Amino acid sequence: MHTDVTPINRYPKYWAECYGTAPFLPTTREEMDALGWDSCDIIIVTGDAYVDHPSFGMAVIGRVLEAQGFRVGIIAQPKWDNKDAFMALGKPNLYFGITAGNMDSMINRYTADRKLRHDDAYTPNNEGGKRPDRAVLVYSQRCREAYKDTPIVLGGIEASLRRLAHYDYWSDKVRRSVLFDAKADILLFGNAERALVEVSHRIATGEDVATMTDIAGTAVILKEAPAHYKIIDSTRIDKPGKAMVMPNPYATEEVCETNKSKAEEEPAKTQITAQTVQIQPSRHDAFTSAVRLPSYEKLRNDRILYAHASRVMHLEANPYSARALIQLHGDRELWVNKPPIPLTTEEMDFVFGLPYARVPHPAYGKAKIPAYDMIKTSVNIMRGCFGGCSFCSITEHEGRIIQNRSQESILQELEDIRDKVPGFTGTISDLGGPTANMYRLGCSDPRAEKNCRRPSCIFPKICEKLDTDHKHTIDLYRKAREVEGIKKIMIASGVRYDLAIESPEYIKELVTHHVGGYLKIAPEHTEKGTLDLMMKPGMGTYDRFKELFEKYSAEAGKKQYLIPYFISAHPGSTDEDMLNLALWLKKHDYQCDQVQNFYPSPMCNATAMYHSETNPLKRVKYKQRDDLFVAKGDRQRRLHKALLRYHDPANWPLLREALVSMGKKHLIGDRPDCLIPAEGSEAALTPAKRRGSSRHGAKRFATKHPNQPDIRKDGTANRQGSGKPKAHGTKAQGTQGKGRHQSNQGKPQGNGQRPAQNGKPQSRGKPAAKRGARA
Repeated sequence: MHTDVTPINRYPKYWAECYGTAPFLPTTREEMDALGWDSCDIIIVTGDAYVDHPSFGMAVIGRVLEAQGFRVGIIAQPKWDNKDAFMALGKPNLYFGITAGNMDSMINRYTADRKLRHDDAYTPNNEGGKRPDRAVLVYSQRCREAYKDTPIVLGGIEASLRRLAHYDYWSDKVRRSVLFDAKADILLFGNAERALVEVSHRIATGEDVATMTDIAGTAVILKEAPAHYKIIDSTRIDKPGKAMVMPNPYATEEVCETNKSKAEEEPAKTQITAQTVQIQPSRHDAFTSAVRLPSYEKLRNDRILYAHASRVMHLEANPYSARALIQLHGDRELWVNKPPIPLTTEEMDFVFGLPYARVPHPAYGKAKIPAYDMIKTSVNIMRGCFGGCSFCSITEHEGRIIQNRSQESILQELEDIRDKVPGFTGTISDLGGPTANMYRLGCSDPRAEKNCRRPSCIFPKICEKLDTDHKHTIDLYRKAREVEGIKKIMIASGVRYDLAIESPEYIKELVTHHVGGYLKIAPEHTEKGTLDLMMKPGMGTYDRFKELFEKYSAEAGKKQYLIPYFISAHPGSTDEDMLNLALWLKKHDYQCDQVQNFYPSPMCNATAMYHSETNPLKRVKYKQRDDLFVAKGDRQRRLHKALLRYHDPANWPLLREALVSMGKKHLIGDRPDCLIPAEGSEAALTPAKRRGSSRHGAKRFATKHPNQPDIRKDGTANRQGSGKPKAHGTKAQGTQGKGRHQSNQGKPQGNGQRPAQNGKPQSRGKPAAKRGARA
């Protein structure tokens, strides 16, 4: 789609371009001296270890800025108890760039049960405690102490998803925009390269950052709204205002045959016999109008109003037609510009084609960085997701318009991995993104795409204008397999199976060549009410995909298995719903180890459901509204998790008590239709079974099927093995199932989350190279 923005690779270079390209961006004064630098123009402070790889935000940001001619330094995981570490590279000439890293620091440091984690996949040797809580705030404070007058620019997933007043799960309250608490000058959200390059060049020309109020993908603090903007009031529920009006972008109007020539002259109309499809523009010009959200002070004390504000915010997500958002915090205004214009394929190729070393900084020596080990041989082929799952933050961060790399750029990266990654064995661990099979998919009508306000292109059904032809992905897979030195390519990113069944040829290609015995997909639940709140398809779609998966596996002469992924304690999922899900698992002989409860990450729709206990996917009301059941409190959330782990003897006492109180006592016993055995059965168990423990320590959601074969170290099925259940998730997930979005677990992104690009998010508690994406 054509825009009038300057491509990020077409800016005039800053004068410091003469210093050339650094093998690694400097992290010490000694490294700066070796490069001949007397100072840094920009210093990036990050909560992650510095890995010079395109899946790590600080590397992407640093290399993009370096390509603009700037001298960029990195301060990675500094000690934050005083300002000394923040002065290690001296004062930056232009600004400090602050990011918490590829994950929100609170998700990185705490489990869904608010328990402190003792490991950190983005830190050498997986060591925990190397970043503070709310890292963006702490780092910003220390930079201010170090150099008071230096501008501070916020970015990354933590800042992106906390750009507005937001519900914070860990403090159980609504917090201010992180921009106020950090006392920063400007915040960049989403895929930030475009805004980052513009901000950097404007600061470099001497412009005051306080004047940069009009850049897409940024948020700033103002004393008052710009005078030339019309402010649309959406601060009240009973009178939501025009911000809540959703014009049909596919409205039709009758056109007489005699007026056909006139209709053909209209560029916004397409003649179809007696009808013309007219793309209806927004009622308000996105360049002259803004939507006023309820103030922070109002949202702090009104959970229903918070659901309303969340709904309004999600309607203003289209980068081409969204209005700016304005929100009062005390006596100052938070001004959030419309989302950034997506990168073109040329720009994506530019970003991924920069001279990354593709390894951790030499200062870490032989220390292992788990997030790097997970994604060092994976390739991110696209960004964005149009699935719109309510529990996932990827759409809020990366947007729903897919940003694609060219096939040539992807194949070149495969060759770079082959030639640069130490110890490369010929196996590519993933070729994907937030969702494996959205590469080069999108709206077939650019005019409709420009005005569409749907939160999802595939729920409640696939939009008729969505191109679902997987031919580009199939062709990419085939070309990638032909690259010399590449022996095997796995697809570890989550597969959106409701899209995949639209292209059986894709499923055949995937199953025949790119599944190593296991393929992880995410039905998330079995009950329609909960699935509707998740914005996920029904189980009939899963059954159809399973049928095709098994058919093509058999044709390929392979015994392969689907591993379904589920969420416990999702808002709207009642005890009865979770029981029905447990019975489905029992019926299909599935067992879930290391279950992940719903994690309320900032900004996503499901978090608004969790806090408000109402549904923001439809018009919010004070009166006559349908309250949602939300599992809150340790006991309730433990019960929902226990139902997914019905097979664990440690959960049987809790489940027996719950089943009796639910009037489901008939499900306790030794009959085949019972969920758990009667009391006393524990006595006959071995110690290991009594503990319900796994042989593996991986704290990630792993679904085990009793008849799955062993898994070799390379992730492929060992069909000479005993056939007994052994590796339930650790190796299986290492190949096919990595990935959920940050909102749920917080793994390195790619698919939903490999380490976030540009310091962006991306999502879920343990490193997993991609997700299919939730953040």
